[in-house]
Amino acid sequence: MMTLFRRHKKRILHLFMVLVLLTAVVGTGFTSHATVTEESIKQKENQISNAKKERDNLKNAKTDLEKLKKQLETSKSNLNAYIREIDNSLTDIQAKIDSLIEQITEKEAQIEETTRELQEAEETQQNQYEAMKKRIKFMYEKGNTIYVELLIESGSFADMLNKAEYIEMLSEYDRNKLNEYIATTELIRVTKEALEEEKETLDTMKASCEEEQANLESLLNAKSQELNSVNADISNKEAAIAEYEAQIKAENAAIAALEREVEADKAALYSRYTYDGGMFTWPCPKYTRISDNYGMRMHPTLGIEKMHNGIDLAAPSGSPILAAYQGTVVAASYEASMGNYIMINHGAGLYTIYMHCSALYVSKGQDVTAGTKIAAVGTTGRSTGNHLHFGVRLNGAYVSPWNYLK
Repeated sequence: MMTLFRRHKKRILHLFMVLVLLTAVVGTGFTSHATVTEESIKQKENQISNAKKERDNLKNAKTDLEKLKKQLETSKSNLNAYIREIDNSLTDIQAKIDSLIEQITEKEAQIEETTRELQEAEETQQNQYEAMKKRIKFMYEKGNTIYVELLIESGSFADMLNKAEYIEMLSEYDRNKLNEYIATTELIRVTKEALEEEKETLDTMKASCEEEQANLESLLNAKSQELNSVNADISNKEAAIAEYEAQIKAENAAIAALEREVEADKAALYSRYTYDGGMFTWPCPKYTRISDNYGMRMHPTLGIEKMHNGIDLAAPSGSPILAAYQGTVVAASYEASMGNYIMINHGAGLYTIYMHCSALYVSKGQDVTAGTKIAAVGTTGRSTGNHLHFGVRLNGAYVSPWNYLK
């Protein structure tokens, strides 16, 4: 055996050097499998298809403002019915806007991820290209000579077959690397297409969100004009005052009924909490401007002094409303004057009330803690501008919210 090794030592060393050189040249290539790349291409094609479907869904979900306004005209003869109808539409549009904002955030994250995947694929392609250049250069300079030398220097027919098999393995490896390069190039193509589709879908989402915002503003203006025209039509000031007092009376009756309902319920559903004297969380974070304070004030349209039983916090539509303190939700409903409203029992006869919401996120019987997001700012009910009317009641009567706010 040693004699055979010495006899063919030069050829064996030469073959070993060839193997090392070839491994060094082709070993720098990308090592992923074609099946993984094919799956990646399929995923990108699905991403393109889904982006197109998303755009179609956005078109179908648009609010038909003109049709909506025609429907609302039929309910103008009854002001409360009109307000209820328009508030329902406002709530639906605000829900669409909230959903679009979430979709926009998700789509921006998806675009960021697709951009990262594209950069990785392009880096992989460049590495594959460089490896192939080295391999092609090596084969151009020495490839045919090496293959001939390998066959000629074979010590036996079996040795020649083994080397021929090795040469075939190298050729197959080259073909696989070329296929991987082609697949990576295709992946880059579909990833770029997917990225463009995602960007187009994002632009469509943003445009839809702007359209819905415009629809919202249009309905708010229509509602404000109608309420103002109703006030303008009342020539008798005493009648206007009586109408306003009836509105407040309706509010108070609804709230008092809820308080009686809680008082009557001794099963502990609404008595899990006892107010411990802590200070309230600010119910409308980031917005501290008081557009109307608690106490006696000059009514903006009636021109007389009337009691304002809460504080109005001016904030854009959709701004979050937080529970001021821990307690149990005893109402999450709609009333023509209060609009969408929430009432929370904090125990010991203490309640907080949140009016004119555009959306409600909690339901009756639900426990909340201070800072829980319970609703969104709006202008439902007898309201002509976006704000939160925040009221506090103690033992059946309104008290100043400033006694409890930080």
